[in-house]
Amino acid sequence: MTWVKSSFSTGSANCVEVAAPRTGAAVRDSKNACLGHLTFGNAEWSAFVEAVKTTGF
Repeated sequence: MTWVKSSFSTGSANCVEVAAPRTGAAVRDSKNACLGHLTFGNAEWSAFVEAVKTTGF
């Protein structure tokens, strides 16, 4: 997978990386990449993105 750092990550050490597997999305902590990642299906990822858009988390 190709990992991309979040555009909201700043110069701080708190960064999230996202990858696009065949379906859904994968998310990991860039400073602890060796600990693995979380994988979400299409429906789960779409619901998350929509929630961020509407509530701003």
